[in-house]
Amino acid sequence: MPALRSFLITGWLCFLVSCSSETEKLRSIGEAYVGPGTLEMREDVSLRSKVTATVKHGERLDVLATRRNFVRVRNGGGTSGWVNAKNLLSTQQMKDLAATINDALRLPSQGRAIVYDVLNMHTEPNRQSPSPFQIPPNGSVEVVAHLLTPRLPYQAVIPSIVTQQKAVPKKPKKKPKKGKGKEEQREEKSDVPPPPMPQPPKPPENWQELSKTDLDDDKPQRKQDDWTLVRTADKKAGWVLTRMLAMAVPDDVLQYAEGKRIMAYFPLGEVQDEDKKKNHWVWATLAHPMQSYDYDGIRVFIYNVKRHRYETAFRDNTVRGFYPILTMPVEVVENKKTLTAPGFSTITEDDEGQRWQRTYAFLGYRVRLVKKEPVAKPVEKAPTNGVPTAAPLTPEKRGWLDRLKALFSK
Repeated sequence: MPALRSFLITGWLCFLVSCSSETEKLRSIGEAYVGPGTLEMREDVSLRSKVTATVKHGERLDVLATRRNFVRVRNGGGTSGWVNAKNLLSTQQMKDLAATINDALRLPSQGRAIVYDVLNMHTEPNRQSPSPFQIPPNGSVEVVAHLLTPRLPYQAVIPSIVTQQKAVPKKPKKKPKKGKGKEEQREEKSDVPPPPMPQPPKPPENWQELSKTDLDDDKPQRKQDDWTLVRTADKKAGWVLTRMLAMAVPDDVLQYAEGKRIMAYFPLGEVQDEDKKKNHWVWATLAHPMQSYDYDGIRVFIYNVKRHRYETAFRDNTVRGFYPILTMPVEVVENKKTLTAPGFSTITEDDEGQRWQRTYAFLGYRVRLVKKEPVAKPVEKAPTNGVPTAAPLTPEKRGWLDRLKALFSK
């Protein structure tokens, strides 16, 4: 029995030593999160290699190594494999995605849109960014924001992953023993990966002006993409290409679009036409795509019960409008009486760059301007491209003796 017990203890210790050595070989150098809905981990970087595991969106992964555009990761179950870096999200990108979803759930809807085919919802307004969610064919979404961006290559998260690597204590170097060859000396070297390269300095803010030459006027303009932020009924949100959406406006009103893209629409009450109910509508359209503003025209349709058709009650095609368009009850004085009528408000910009919020009241078959007041432009967040921003400087603390010397020096 003592011999058997010592044999089992020796075997168990050998097993623990082998496990510890394997753990040191696969030491984590950072963390990342799964971007797409599902992602396959493979034994090697080749797409023909065997799939080791399948992970889902938002799952945390340990980063073990990098090779060009590929990253070796390990899931919570201890299985490791290689994935493409463009399918991973950093910790900051996960926070930005959560903030985008919260904003999309909070922003007012600008109308319901439908899709005719499967449509990917991206985490960022970029064609190559991860798409964790999908809209099924004939699915509907709520439009909440609009953005025009240049078509740029997507930046993978490898630099941001490396900056988050954990501090690994250095092991003391072992002097090679005499009589050992080069092969045995290589095996004694540590498997801890070398420290990452430092990030390059950020370019100046006016780098485009500094690099501009007289020949730049002859260069073709960079291609741009028109994006729309949408949300689904199950509280998911993401960016989709605007041209893939179709606003769900009734066909008897859609025929008056005149080739313009409908950017927002709202009902303004309803009337009874025999056995059918018809709504009055207000919509915003964009005549020319790829503009910095959201719409350039406002139009109000009323349904004429006697003629059984829609007619225009208000139109303005000389605006530069921005989201959001809001509908609300409006108090208006009519014939020395204060009435509450359905209304809507728009945000437009004049030639001097000042934005104004105009509030209109819908009185039967008339549209009346009730209020006009200036509004401030929203603060746009500058893209960081994964480069961490510097922390704000804190004032230096000085004692009473230093302050007294400074006072006498003045």
